[in-house]
Amino acid sequence: MSFVPPGSGWPGDPAGPGTPVARDAHEVAKLAAESRTLADLTAMQSVCRACPRLVEWREEVADVRRRAFADETYWGRPIAGWGDDAPHTLIVGLAPAAHGGNRTGRIFTGDRSGDWLFASLHRTGLALKETSVHAGDGQRLIGARMMAAVRCAPPANKPTPEERDTCFPWLAAELALVAGTTRVVVALGGFAWQAVWPALRAAGFTLPSRRPAFGHAVEVPLVHGAAPVTLIGCYHPSQQNTFTGRVTAEMLDAVFARAAALGATA
Repeated sequence: MSFVPPGSGWPGDPAGPGTPVARDAHEVAKLAAESRTLADLTAMQSVCRACPRLVEWREEVADVRRRAFADETYWGRPIAGWGDDAPHTLIVGLAPAAHGGNRTGRIFTGDRSGDWLFASLHRTGLALKETSVHAGDGQRLIGARMMAAVRCAPPANKPTPEERDTCFPWLAAELALVAGTTRVVVALGGFAWQAVWPALRAAGFTLPSRRPAFGHAVEVPLVHGAAPVTLIGCYHPSQQNTFTGRVTAEMLDAVFARAAALGATA
């Protein structure tokens, strides 16, 4: 089997053998709408099989594996949202990496992007440890929660518009379940910026009539109920961005220090 069976003992696995499985876009929308708790929602996110191309790819990667990880068992399933159940800060990315989250079972864990991200979150008080290597490594987010616009690792890191739209209800439902405590949303990269905008609206946030262009440290004021919420853009800490200097540790720290400060005043 080229993925970890739900309920088989993987650290932090939110699902069990009886967790309902969505097999098409209609079932994703139905199950997401019926979710009343984060536990139920994340369990169903983690067993979704609605996008045939993504299912085939994530399981092929888990079967073939990269040489450096040839002796490891790969997660090979969708990556559920993870972190604080009542967060003040949300961190939204594009999708898990084929040999990162698809291997480790946790978003932004076990790859170079995650190395940069968790180091910054630790420096700014949003993560317990400066590294994140596996779902069972003791890492913990502090007042923060991570989620992805697309829950499965896509070929060439490029999900299709149809795959993004199929996954949309998972994101919108998760945003709705944590909206009461959320005061900051950090979008990592332009894709996440575009994807989170309609999801925030669907989750009950009040947005400006026009979406500003994505940019690093761009801030957009939102409202949920009577509470102010701030959407912040952040360049993705991809290898290309960090190697070329488009993203520096100081730039990441500035965004997450701002997020932590806004969250602390909520």
